[in-house]
Amino acid sequence: MQTFLISKVLLLVFFFMGIFSSAQITISGKVNFKNKGLKDISVTLKDTYDGATTDENGNYSFETSEKGSQVLVFSNSKFVEIEKPILIENHNLTVNSDLKEQISEIDAVVISAGSIEASDKKRATALLTPIDIYTTAGANGQISSALETLPGVQKIGETEGLFVRGGTGEETKFFMDGNLVNNFFGNSIPGIKSMDRLNTSLFKGNVFSSGGYSAIYGQALSSVLILESIDFPEKNSVDLGISPLFLTAGFQNVNEEKSQSFGIFGSYSNLGLMTNLIKFNNDFTKAPESFGTNFNFRIKNKNGGILKYYGSFDTNKIGLQAESLEPNIDFDNTSLKGKNTFHNLSFRQKFGEYVLNLGSSYTFNANLIDLNDTFQNLEINPNSIDIKGNYFNAKGVVERKINRISAVRGGVEFNQAHEKTNVALSPIPFQSNNQITSVFGETDLGFSNHLSAKVGLRSEYSSEINQWNLAPRLAMAYRISKNWTTSLAYGIFYQNPEQKYFGSNPLNYQKAEHYILQVQKSEEGRSFRLETFYKNYADLIKIKVLDYRPVAINNNGDGFAKGFEVFWRDKKSIKNIDYWVSYSYLDSKRNFQNYDQSLFPHFAAKHTLSVVAKKFVTDWKTGFNLSYTYASGRPFYNFKTDGNGDYHLSQQGKLKDFNALNFSLNYLPSLGKKDAKTFTVLVLSVNNILGQKNIYGYQFSNDGLRSKPVLPSANTFVFIGAFINFGIDRTQDAINNNL
Repeated sequence: MQTFLISKVLLLVFFFMGIFSSAQITISGKVNFKNKGLKDISVTLKDTYDGATTDENGNYSFETSEKGSQVLVFSNSKFVEIEKPILIENHNLTVNSDLKEQISEIDAVVISAGSIEASDKKRATALLTPIDIYTTAGANGQISSALETLPGVQKIGETEGLFVRGGTGEETKFFMDGNLVNNFFGNSIPGIKSMDRLNTSLFKGNVFSSGGYSAIYGQALSSVLILESIDFPEKNSVDLGISPLFLTAGFQNVNEEKSQSFGIFGSYSNLGLMTNLIKFNNDFTKAPESFGTNFNFRIKNKNGGILKYYGSFDTNKIGLQAESLEPNIDFDNTSLKGKNTFHNLSFRQKFGEYVLNLGSSYTFNANLIDLNDTFQNLEINPNSIDIKGNYFNAKGVVERKINRISAVRGGVEFNQAHEKTNVALSPIPFQSNNQITSVFGETDLGFSNHLSAKVGLRSEYSSEINQWNLAPRLAMAYRISKNWTTSLAYGIFYQNPEQKYFGSNPLNYQKAEHYILQVQKSEEGRSFRLETFYKNYADLIKIKVLDYRPVAINNNGDGFAKGFEVFWRDKKSIKNIDYWVSYSYLDSKRNFQNYDQSLFPHFAAKHTLSVVAKKFVTDWKTGFNLSYTYASGRPFYNFKTDGNGDYHLSQQGKLKDFNALNFSLNYLPSLGKKDAKTFTVLVLSVNNILGQKNIYGYQFSNDGLRSKPVLPSANTFVFIGAFINFGIDRTQDAINNNL
């Protein structure tokens, strides 16, 4: 009996020892990535609660009572999950593993050399949004004016255009939903800067490339601005805008499914009242007046494809009288009548793994300028310039994703431009007709979350030039650390001479090579960019005067532009204040157009500084915005023509430095009101609040003995307006985007 009892006890002891020994099986090992230990990797037995997390050196260890065939899982959101089959018996196991990086569209490094993107909030490179444009003091709600506070863009006040990194305004092209926008700016006369034609509220984002841009776009030696329109309005709404300057009204209608929408908008502006309230430097015989209307619709099909249309029509008038610099003439008189219509159609549809983008745009622009002089109250020397242009663009792009961060795309583009110019003093009207056919291909290569590249190739054929070109593009990006990245971009870019310069002489493409290196740090609420660049220009046109107009005679011009830029934006360091600072240094020389030697461009400044600050005070329902711009003095030149129409430099000098402090205030009276039916924003803005006497250049008499400065229309300009919306409360957006 005693022996039997002892046997039972021993059996029980061995049973518990077996359980105990089973619980003591240890699984351990090391997890590596590129021969370096990884921490925070989860290591578990599949379908159990047994497991551990790797330490600083990538080591892990845990105990389990499981037996037999099991699966060991190694997982972390940043790495590809690995499952390893193992056999657990009565001895400890050592299981090591090497992981591969998980490729993620969100985590992947973004190529940003030469570009500033504001269309994808997931990306840290988003630096300028549509709400930023509206709340940047001095921008007056215009995209182009807001961009002048960013690195690389010159502050030019006497003519329209984006002048980027030593390039002319004509070297920047504009695109809406992938289609070329001709005549982005309103019609104007020399010395008066016109405004953007496209309203900022049309767009949900933009990509501004100051160099090294994608092969999808061409015919721009310096830069491109790519605008992406909204897909569908949030809800039905009616908008009104009232000010001493203009009256606007419009509405948007969208169905509940957000599959169909349409809208119409109209505006009328007249500067007449303001000329009586503010001192202008110009003597208007006809105060600037304009009327515009636009219409849009959007249709979404059952398969998710979206068709978007936008069309506009506008007219404008202006008349000026200025004291003449010529003897026996009292005044020079200029008047303008302009008309423009623009239509943009785009379609986007996904077919399986492919995405198809189709689009086209059409522009008609007419500009009639009447010129004459006044002497002893008599009109003399009448002349007129009548310019009409028709422009058509069509593009098709097919894109296919290879994996999460790699893709390939390609397509074709066709542009046609027809211009006709009648100068009353010239017996021969000038007209040109040019077709440009382009093919392009591009691939995004995501090697890892830390390394990516973009390789592209574009080729164009111009009927005026009668030959093809070939333009390779290359860009790369590498993540140095969690917040620091570096990007490199290179490309060759071609652009036709402007239509107005074509004559009987054969011409070639103008060419620019871009080299860009960027270092960027991005973290929550802060962004820093340092970028250096070099542009080499070749085959720039040289012009002379023939039949009362400048005509390109050859492509013997050249030049360069180099420099560096710094950008810092901070929404975090100072409570409730969003500010950014940009500085640009430019060194450039050009021998082109009417220059008879290599000179620093008259439209460029060596040093440009912009500071923008915004603060919204919720208790006061008010946003306060300041901006300051400084630009070192630009050079000015006076070129005279000889009897053969050739230009020669006769005088030169340097302008005083440019300074302007701008202020704007936005008051939102509907803020905090429950069930409000209308949402109002009251705006007060003052451009150049300190009244700095800025000069944009000089005009010279024919003999060069007399001159006068080119001045802004007004040293200080004040704007007051009310914008009322029935349907959509945007007050919270205005607050959230400025904190």
